[in-house]
Amino acid sequence: MLKRLLFFIALGWLLPQLVSAQDNRITGRVVDSKTKEPIPFASIGLKIEESGALTNEYGFFQLAQPEKSAQDSLVIQALGYFRKAVSVKKGDKLEDLIIEVTKRSIVLKEVEVTAGKVKAKDLGASSNTPGEGMIQGMPGSQYAFFVKNEKGKKLGAIRSVSFYIGEHGFPKEPFRVRIYKADGDYNAPNSDLLTENVVVSAPGGGSWFTIDMTPYNIMAPDEGFFVAMEWIVSGDKFYTTNFMDNYTPYGQIMRPTFEFKESRTWTYSLGKGWSLITMSNGSGLRYNAMIKAEVDIYK
Repeated sequence: MLKRLLFFIALGWLLPQLVSAQDNRITGRVVDSKTKEPIPFASIGLKIEESGALTNEYGFFQLAQPEKSAQDSLVIQALGYFRKAVSVKKGDKLEDLIIEVTKRSIVLKEVEVTAGKVKAKDLGASSNTPGEGMIQGMPGSQYAFFVKNEKGKKLGAIRSVSFYIGEHGFPKEPFRVRIYKADGDYNAPNSDLLTENVVVSAPGGGSWFTIDMTPYNIMAPDEGFFVAMEWIVSGDKFYTTNFMDNYTPYGQIMRPTFEFKESRTWTYSLGKGWSLITMSNGSGLRYNAMIKAEVDIYK
């Protein structure tokens, strides 16, 4: 009898805590404004709070309510859609939101090709031996490597992109490929060159993994471009959460390279944006993500 009484007392204390935890969350779904179809892997960020989350495969998301300010902006960014901001107030009931985003019309520019020879060439990391270290992210984070046009040649279409997937972790977990122009602040990644969801999985780790990009007809800017890996939400096995919003990722791991004297790798985190990685080894060579691309070059 005493055990049953203690059980109900404990339950009476726990339920308000659980309800309180749920009340302190923003939950909802991001959908296409026209079709009402869910938008997977859209980033949701609180601007002042500098926190964020990623929608899952079915467009659902959840994150903690703002604490730093009485009012904040919930910013939604989805690949191929216009950016949207929703005003939220601390203490409001923000559950089961339906946020509609409008698809961006992509106008393809005409590409003028002059007569001449075209040769496919790998640009970026060239080593088959990765450096010491591991590159791993949480859902929504990215590592972007700048594929530089070293010799200033006329570039054509991007044929493929490659990532060196580490042997540790769970190398077969899916990730999303991102390709950007270097038109952000301080030449950071910004505008998407790849405007479609390309979610892929490597067959294993400890080697290069190459993705064919020819179906997407992406023309490389002559100054170069960024290729990024984005960690995404992939079912229950990818991450676990508790009421403190701590993530334990189980996704794939990239490996670094120390081939370059300059920092070419930027990292992105939800709610905070892009920052340049400036670490180096004892020889002064910079820590960069092991990424490359095959690009058409006109002679």
